[in-house]
Amino acid sequence: MIVDDLADVRTGDKGDTLILSVFARSRKAFETLERELTLEVVVAHYGDRTTRAPRRTALDSVSALVFELPGQLGGGVTGSAELDGHGKALSYHLLGLEI
Repeated sequence: MIVDDLADVRTGDKGDTLILSVFARSRKAFETLERELTLEVVVAHYGDRTTRAPRRTALDSVSALVFELPGQLGGGVTGSAELDGHGKALSYHLLGLEI
């Protein structure tokens, strides 16, 4: 099973921090994601580009998990030469994560 089987992902940025919001499609899916999609699993999935303390926040009322990964955007939208400064393609990378 992959994340895409259970959830949709939206992304945003704040400077060089990638912000991923994972919205479960059902309550049962949220319970699975909350258990399996740990901060350590997500950070490892994105490799060694996280430069400062990452954070995971569970939003039980909307069945969502929010991950903040500092450093993933290589300087941010205006400070990066990378093609994915907003992190939109990086959200699809999370959807393919096997859990």
